[in-house]
Amino acid sequence: MKKISKTSRSFIATATTLAVAASVVTPVAAQGFKDVPQKQKAAVDFVISAGAKGVSNTLFGTFQQIKRVDAAILLANILELDTNNAPDSGFKDVPKRAQGAVNALKAADIISGKNTTSFGSSQPLTRGELAIWIQKGFGLKGKTELSFTDVNELYSEAVQALFTNGVTIGISKSQFGVAKPALRGDVAVLLHKAAMAKKNKDFDLSIMHTNDVHSHTEKAPKRVTAIKEVRSHKPNALLLDAGDVFSGTLYFNEFQGQSDLEFMNYLGYDAMVFGNHEFDLGASKEGHKALAEFVKKAKFPLISANTDFSKDVLFDGMVKGGTIASYPQDGNIYNGMVKIVEGEKIGIFGLTTEETREISSPGKVEFKNYLAEAEKAVEAFHKQGINKIIAITHLGYDDNVEFDNDLELAKKVEGIDVIIGGHSHTVLNAPVVVEEGEEPTVIVQAGEYSSYLGTLDVKFDKKGKVIGHAGALIDISKKQDDPEALAMLKPYSDKIAALQSQSINVEAVQKLEGTREIVRVQESNLGNLITDAMLQKAKTINPKAVIAVTNSGGIRASIDAGDITLGEILTVMPFGNSLAIMNLKGSEIKTALEHSVSQAPAASGGFLQVSGMTFKYDSSKPAGQRVVEVNVKNADGTLTPLADDSSYVVATNTFTAKGGDGYNVFKAAYADGRVSEPGFVDYEMFKAFLQTNSKVDAKVEGRIIDVAKTK
Repeated sequence: MKKISKTSRSFIATATTLAVAASVVTPVAAQGFKDVPQKQKAAVDFVISAGAKGVSNTLFGTFQQIKRVDAAILLANILELDTNNAPDSGFKDVPKRAQGAVNALKAADIISGKNTTSFGSSQPLTRGELAIWIQKGFGLKGKTELSFTDVNELYSEAVQALFTNGVTIGISKSQFGVAKPALRGDVAVLLHKAAMAKKNKDFDLSIMHTNDVHSHTEKAPKRVTAIKEVRSHKPNALLLDAGDVFSGTLYFNEFQGQSDLEFMNYLGYDAMVFGNHEFDLGASKEGHKALAEFVKKAKFPLISANTDFSKDVLFDGMVKGGTIASYPQDGNIYNGMVKIVEGEKIGIFGLTTEETREISSPGKVEFKNYLAEAEKAVEAFHKQGINKIIAITHLGYDDNVEFDNDLELAKKVEGIDVIIGGHSHTVLNAPVVVEEGEEPTVIVQAGEYSSYLGTLDVKFDKKGKVIGHAGALIDISKKQDDPEALAMLKPYSDKIAALQSQSINVEAVQKLEGTREIVRVQESNLGNLITDAMLQKAKTINPKAVIAVTNSGGIRASIDAGDITLGEILTVMPFGNSLAIMNLKGSEIKTALEHSVSQAPAASGGFLQVSGMTFKYDSSKPAGQRVVEVNVKNADGTLTPLADDSSYVVATNTFTAKGGDGYNVFKAAYADGRVSEPGFVDYEMFKAFLQTNSKVDAKVEGRIIDVAKTK
């Protein structure tokens, strides 16, 4: 894939030329004005380049007051805000020539009106108001001891920031002049100095990130505490989610995303990308109604540059297809968006795995090539002069390269500074930096199930290059529950507690054995059922799947004979492990089986329960030489010996597929891109499998035999 060129990367958008005051033709330089002192000429030249005009052919009006409306136009030009697409400010007194500028400044939270309906367009701009506009507009920071007696709390932060950055001084030693009108010459000087101060400084951006929460709403009160703690010292930190809020717990089954959304809205997320599980309900009678409701009620925008919703009428009115939004609106879908943080424009776009079409139920929703759409998004930002770019991705850190992953994205597409990742549930305790290309790309991901809150601080130089970073994962389990969030959770958790006691309308004829002393040593009827369920689901995704294996350490309890409840299933499988599908050689499967029985007859959480195969081993032999026979089950129930050189499609859980319990042979296959992660949660697959009959009478079938016990 061709990389974005450096020329495109450094392109600076041209500001729209608007008049600061209705007047005559603008001179080409300050020298054409008779009232501009030599020390102000550079500043006046600067504002002229942004569209400022004089009050006549020969006078700039250096010592005249400036109206709020004219200052707003000039500031919007200099900041290169999108004045064509900003939402209406609600002010009724803004002349047509200034409406775009005022709308843009209001949307960016740089200016405010005299009240909700009046901007005070014709009133003089005061020096105090100008200080606030400049401090917010250019994102200036800094604290300085002030001796001014007229600077109250309203103006203190702004005036201190201007002084720290060398932008201004007071009108005397004791007076800043907050209530005095700002003069046109002073405005030019202050804007010029502020622009120079910003241009020559590095920029620090803080981000909080989550991914693959999978409706673990029960952890929300602790996540709220963690986010509030970060914001207490980084109030401007972005909060982003990399998808798969949907599916995985009873909270989703019952509330279909709305319980999670309530907390996301409460926390003030800035953006979210769609994950593959957001499309799980597409094949249901109601289609993507739950997802459409989620989008509609979201108090943040959703983004994905390679996802096309245009053919699904449920999303009509929400989809702003093909757009990079300068002023994204809550409850709408965009390719990407611009976020202004401390005066800096940050480009943010989303990508969703193309594998969604195979591992979920997107229906009429379609997916485009992630690399091609990423290039388009980066180029669109560069054309707006934006050189700090974040990709929120649901691709997987090192997921199957046949589809897409973050490492490939960072290598192939130039211009992405930060990748906030999801999908592979990867715990990146520290950021990973990809150095390929002209500039580095920082990749982060925060595991799964709201176990962590990711934090990232990035330092950019004045050209938008990442020159420093620091990141860490905050362990949510170590936080106290936020009292307000806990009260919000109670109506949901009370209902879930009642649901857990409900029957799944299936009877176990005999005990389903999950006792660790048994399941970690030998074949178990419960282990057989779990792997059978896993294999059945895998076949619906890849019909070539013939084997399933699962680590016994993931089976935490037995199920007594009689009525089976949902709570019992969740006790057996409390981790919410999800499905992985591996492509393995027969020799690799045999290596895995050797590892499975390496500690026998001692109990081991790595002991594999199996489906679609049988094997015999001899625990009296040395570890690594114990497996004596392996057979694969054919469609007609007959058995065929495992062939070392043949390829087999094998289902397991993502924990084991990534090398959990010491399965390095699976880890190597994962690293080699031979594992896909459709992501279906274990307990849901098991429950659905059990519910195909009203009774279950599972038995030990001789799938695993230790021949040492028969000697």
